[in-house]
Amino acid sequence: MDLKTEIKNTIDENMVVLYMKGTKEMPMCGFSKAVVQALGEYGIPYVDVNVLEDPEIRVHLSELSNWPTIPQLFINGELVGGCDITLELHQSGELKRRLEEAEKTVLSSGE
Repeated sequence: MDLKTEIKNTIDENMVVLYMKGTKEMPMCGFSKAVVQALGEYGIPYVDVNVLEDPEIRVHLSELSNWPTIPQLFINGELVGGCDITLELHQSGELKRRLEEAEKTVLSSGE
């Protein structure tokens, strides 16, 4: 399987995916850390992918998402955005609503 397909599968097969610099246990930039902290407030599990492990991840991810910066947050296969958008949604309560809706979708589909 090529890397672009692997990225697409990761996004499609997981409720919440964060492509970031570093890992959720050890973010390697302030923007990634801020998104990890915001997600941590909800206690919802998510997949983290370290784009620093392979520079090609970032290239193919940006081609798929049409979004140039990292981190990139996906909920139910849909790009939410980067750090600024995620934090705005977090502060407004919209991120919580989207995560709860995604969780309900996953639970109702029996996954």
